[in-house]
Amino acid sequence: MIYFLDIMLIALTASLINNFVLYYFVGICPFVGVSRKVEMAFGMGCAVTFVISIAALISWTITTMVLIPGAPLSSFIAGFFLPEEAAGKIDLTVLSYIVYIFAIASSVQFVEMYVRKFFPLLYRSFGVFLPLITTNCAILFACLTIMSHIVGVDNPADAWDIGRSMTLAFFGGVGFTIAIVIMSGIREELEICDIPEPFQGAAITLIIGGILALAFMGFTGVDSGIRDTIMPAPTEQNLTMAPLQAEILAQSDF
Repeated sequence: MIYFLDIMLIALTASLINNFVLYYFVGICPFVGVSRKVEMAFGMGCAVTFVISIAALISWTITTMVLIPGAPLSSFIAGFFLPEEAAGKIDLTVLSYIVYIFAIASSVQFVEMYVRKFFPLLYRSFGVFLPLITTNCAILFACLTIMSHIVGVDNPADAWDIGRSMTLAFFGGVGFTIAIVIMSGIREELEICDIPEPFQGAAITLIIGGILALAFMGFTGVDSGIRDTIMPAPTEQNLTMAPLQAEILAQSDF
């Protein structure tokens, strides 16, 4: 029950409450550059969702198997050269940025080849922005967030598993898709509007992005409300009555 609740809250938080674009303001380059048409924006959102999911899977695997102290693969290799105790303390997390960038670049290359082969019109509409997914900081942000929940936890039992990590990555991509599709729908309407010259182009786009960010702030607190509703915090009265109820049940005939 607790695990399912965590998965649900991670999905809700990544897609709506703490939207990568409208809350953390990462991935602004494709958000502004590829949001002129709904079809193009939806295609970019799907591409980013796929890349961020694959990159998160690769990053989580490498982090848990190689980078963190006591990782099986790094400890096994280091065991040939160092004592067992020293081999288990090797920390390679300093290489995380390099590893994650390589994982993202390889995922983007696969997506680019697939889209160019099967969706040539969509590939031409993306232009330079499809290769720029490699430098989309939203993907790197997701990988680093997953790493922070693996390496930066006090209790190893609280470290994120593959389920939580993939949920954050996939629904972070879904949140990116929601944001960019909403923006593209608004920008299509702006083409028939009389916009003052100083606000034309990127200026009005960023202003609308700020308004959308304010609108999405309305979801703040939904996750804590759901958690408190499903798993209410124990009150002082409940803590006092719990031993008495246990004693009554122990003395009953049922």
